[in-house]
Amino acid sequence: MRYAVIGTGAIGGFYGAKLQRAGHEVHFLLHRDYLHVQRHGLKIYSKDGDFSLPVVNAHGKSSTIPICDVVLIALKTTQNQLLKDLLPPWIVHHGAVVTLQNGLGVETQLAQWLGQDRAILGGLCFICSHKGAPGEIHHQDYGSLTIGAYGDHYTPQGVTPLLESLAAHWRLAGVETAITPDLGHARWKKLLWNVPFNGLSVVLSANTTEMMAHGPTRQLVRDLMEEVQQAAASQGVTLQNADLEQMLSSTATMAPYVTSMKRDYNRQMPLEIEAILGYPLALAGREGVVLPKMTMLAQLLHHLDHHNQQHCDNSPAVAPA
Repeated sequence: MRYAVIGTGAIGGFYGAKLQRAGHEVHFLLHRDYLHVQRHGLKIYSKDGDFSLPVVNAHGKSSTIPICDVVLIALKTTQNQLLKDLLPPWIVHHGAVVTLQNGLGVETQLAQWLGQDRAILGGLCFICSHKGAPGEIHHQDYGSLTIGAYGDHYTPQGVTPLLESLAAHWRLAGVETAITPDLGHARWKKLLWNVPFNGLSVVLSANTTEMMAHGPTRQLVRDLMEEVQQAAASQGVTLQNADLEQMLSSTATMAPYVTSMKRDYNRQMPLEIEAILGYPLALAGREGVVLPKMTMLAQLLHHLDHHNQQHCDNSPAVAPA
């Protein structure tokens, strides 16, 4: 298969680089790093072993990307209004789309733009990684993927040949990859982590280790997870208490991690509040479910984000995930 990566940041750059190293043809759309990566390639500093790709197919605009079988979307959800212009023009008729973005509702938005005939899949990235210098990606911990089909593009068992092919490619590339028969459930489950840790990391200016080490903060994390459970239940999705405990346990043992939302805040970039908090709160609210801690967290983040953006002199036009 031939792959295209829209948003060559900590997520798209990492998983795309793994595919290229495994022998696949991968085309990377870049913004700020375009000239550097075109000349020097990509460097991955990983807990699993560092590697470099001295030559990559770097593109400064999507119109130069050749027709590919799969398009990986790894932009921040705050940039989704740009996708109509950033997606290659041939995507209307060719290729499947896999969104590696956070939050809820991203596949629905893509389906509205691309039509129901386009195969749309979702990918959930369980990884601690961030961008360093131009063309550099630092992978600190974890790194697994869970992928699933959206809408009508799956069998009753939830697994398609395309999903199986993608999973096989990533596994051969050294990425632990699972296929979920229920993408909606998987997205809600990931919110158990994203809501408390991304949100509180900004409000408290703390990394994961600091949050887990402080008893009252750890309790607040648990309270927020329980509200995510309630929101999911309002949509007919059951998140087990064991899921909550597993998230707490794995976070307690991971390397100290500055979340992606906190890094965005530090760089004065817009925060992914709507996809991670706003959309699930709206869904629960329609069912009359009140979630006071999630609501307050969203309100605090909106205040901080607004103040941060007012003091931002030079926000980038496109921010990779």
